[in-house]
Amino acid sequence: MLATVLLASAAALATPVAGALGHRRLKQAAGARLMRIDSPRGIDEQGFVRIGGIEQWISVRGEDRGNPVVLEIHGGPGASNAIHGPRTRAWEKHFTVVRWDMRGTGKTLGRSGAAGQGEIGFDRMFQDAVEVTRHLRAELGVDRVVLLGNSFGSVFGLRLARRHPELYSAYVGTDQNIHDAGRDDTTHRALLARLRGAGKHKELAVIEALGTDTRTWTAEQYGAYAKIAASSDPLTLATMKSVVMKSLWFSPLHSLGDLGDLGRGMKLSARILPATAGFDDWADGTAFDLPFFVFQGDRDVLTPADRAKRFFDDVRAPHKEFALIEDAAHFASFRRPDRFLELMLAKVRPVVVEDREPAASC
Repeated sequence: MLATVLLASAAALATPVAGALGHRRLKQAAGARLMRIDSPRGIDEQGFVRIGGIEQWISVRGEDRGNPVVLEIHGGPGASNAIHGPRTRAWEKHFTVVRWDMRGTGKTLGRSGAAGQGEIGFDRMFQDAVEVTRHLRAELGVDRVVLLGNSFGSVFGLRLARRHPELYSAYVGTDQNIHDAGRDDTTHRALLARLRGAGKHKELAVIEALGTDTRTWTAEQYGAYAKIAASSDPLTLATMKSVVMKSLWFSPLHSLGDLGDLGRGMKLSARILPATAGFDDWADGTAFDLPFFVFQGDRDVLTPADRAKRFFDDVRAPHKEFALIEDAAHFASFRRPDRFLELMLAKVRPVVVEDREPAASC
């Protein structure tokens, strides 16, 4: 949902003033040192795997191969989580963290260009996620992995968890999106109230003109809404500047050319948004045959905690827990990576049963 918000900034970062480059190189070098994995049982593998007929970039990192495997599904759409490696380095002491640039995103886009991405649609990318999961099970020798959905990635995450509980040992949603086919317009009305209160009449007119029925919006209109919504909230805007944009600019895994691919990917991937507007998570089902967790920013105005909690309360699962991440808006797990790790260790890891037998063929 925030692809357009980050697009302009990513493009600007790709063409910086010369004076910033030296500082960037120093920070990238420090980040690379921080991310170095030297432990005997560690794993640090990045590369391209043929998924869904195209080569897609996957990173697998952790200090102990015996730790639970966590597969992240990034948000955006098109917003790679790989930029956050230095911020989330401590996670890799306790989990093997898998980050994947979905088709149309980042390094996957850079590998074969827009023309080489094939179909960029929700169903195709859902099947890619299943294929990535099965690839990981075979390569890492695990029966199931923890599924972690971030922001728009949680839209995929809920559907993967419902349909394929045999592949996942638990579901964790953060910045959890909940769709209800447009019935609840409280988030929209809250945005209107913030804009009126701030005297932002131009932005208010844009949002009013969109109407409340998101099922009628184009990808461009979703982008306009997301940009205004994010900039209307001081904590969200501050998080984007201090966490997301800094992670983009200083990522040791990304060249200036990669930053351009990240920006282009966010624009390209936005095309899948209109097709998801009619999704209805309550109608699709609140029964999950795996442990179910939601960790949400307590001040998130984009995917509000109260909406996620209403859905969570209706979920039936073998084990479920909900927790707030304090002093966090959207991007909660990256603004407060320490708190997110505490929750993963206290709530998720104890109930995750890792089967170390070779994965059965599917």
